[in-house]
Amino acid sequence: MAERLLTDFLSCHVCSETFRDPVSLHCNHSFCKSCVEQFWEKMKTRNCPSCKRRSSLEDLLIDFNLKDLADSFSGRKRADPEENTRSPEKSESRCSVHGEKLLFFCEDDQEVLCVVCQTSKRHRNHQLCPVEEAALDIKEQLNTAFEVIKEKLEKFNDAKKQCEETVKHIKNQAQHTEKVIKEEFEKLHQFLRDEEEARLAALREEEEQKSQRMKEKIENISKHISILSDRIRDIEEDLNNEDTKFLMCEVQDPEVLSGALIDVAKHLGSLNFRVWEKMLHIVSYTPVTLDPNTASPELSVSDDLTCVRYSGVKQQLPDNTERFTQCLAVFGSEGFTSGQHSWEVEVGNKPKWIVGVAKESINRKEMIAVSPEYGFWVLALRNGDEYIASGVTNLTLKKKPQRIRVQMDYDSGEVSFFNLTDMSHIYTFTDTFTEKLLPYFSPCGNYDGRNSEALKICPVKVSVTVNKM
Repeated sequence: MAERLLTDFLSCHVCSETFRDPVSLHCNHSFCKSCVEQFWEKMKTRNCPSCKRRSSLEDLLIDFNLKDLADSFSGRKRADPEENTRSPEKSESRCSVHGEKLLFFCEDDQEVLCVVCQTSKRHRNHQLCPVEEAALDIKEQLNTAFEVIKEKLEKFNDAKKQCEETVKHIKNQAQHTEKVIKEEFEKLHQFLRDEEEARLAALREEEEQKSQRMKEKIENISKHISILSDRIRDIEEDLNNEDTKFLMCEVQDPEVLSGALIDVAKHLGSLNFRVWEKMLHIVSYTPVTLDPNTASPELSVSDDLTCVRYSGVKQQLPDNTERFTQCLAVFGSEGFTSGQHSWEVEVGNKPKWIVGVAKESINRKEMIAVSPEYGFWVLALRNGDEYIASGVTNLTLKKKPQRIRVQMDYDSGEVSFFNLTDMSHIYTFTDTFTEKLLPYFSPCGNYDGRNSEALKICPVKVSVTVNKM
């Protein structure tokens, strides 16, 4: 290492060779005399090739001390070709120029020096210290750097562990979601199978009834045919006997039945539409669904994403950026940046709950006040009978609501709450919205043992309207 440092010290920064007739400028940078003269001639300035500081020297005087050192170093390299084969311990323990022990460390140039080097012009006025002290300082710096690296390694290990846990959670989410999808489609498949069987059964029943009617009709006609055949024979005999009784024979024509065929139109007319229309009785639509990726680990969200309750058990879930961790809350899956929107929440007899809207950008990792100042426009119930609008306005309600309607007009800057028990208006916020708002739900904790009920987003009635031309 010392030899490499010495090589750098005795090399011209222009030609990168060992100095030949070295000169030193006022900025203490040294170069071969011919190199710096050629550089100045080419650049048309007298700036230092290294630091670009302008030199005021008119005559460049050769630095003979540096020249002797450079010549000696260059001659030593030629005279001692085995120098490069020496062990690193020997080359580093003694000065490659003077052969003396390396006892000092130059803090300015970050070089190890011997007794002779430290008296040279280059290191004059530089800060020097014994190599032992420098080694201790460097060791202390390394220890500090080592601790920093250890902390970073720990952080990366934690991040890796969190990523691995997230991968497992993603797999569990996919498996659970697949299971729910299959269950929901199985319900639809079962409905269609049941509907198919019911319609085929109705067809078979109609076929059997009408076939039986036709069989009975055929039997009746067959009897009449037999009777008429007998009468024909009697008439023929009477004709031969010149008897007039045959004139009194009266026979009715066979009855023609209407509606004897299968009512194909009843079974096939708009079949797909009729089945779909009937499916409305088994399907539901909610204007808002919950986003389980935002739910606090202590909350449980139903498979259909319409109910949330306090579970009392902290689940092992990824601490993703979207998730609430310090408050018991969950966001709706879709936000709003314009238009009018409304949804109804069944609160039942819960003594605590919070419903409304909040900014998408709110801090989900800290406890913050649920007020418009921090991006909340919500209605809350505390202690069973204290109704509060965004934590600042106490309200008095005539009847305890079982169901709350949240109604938002983004463009007009209004969020309103209604008590659907008596259809009364509770409170309206008026503000200016500048970013996406998300439906906000908090079933609150179960500290008193009476708050285990779920908040449920109510479905809306779905109907089919046919516009006849």
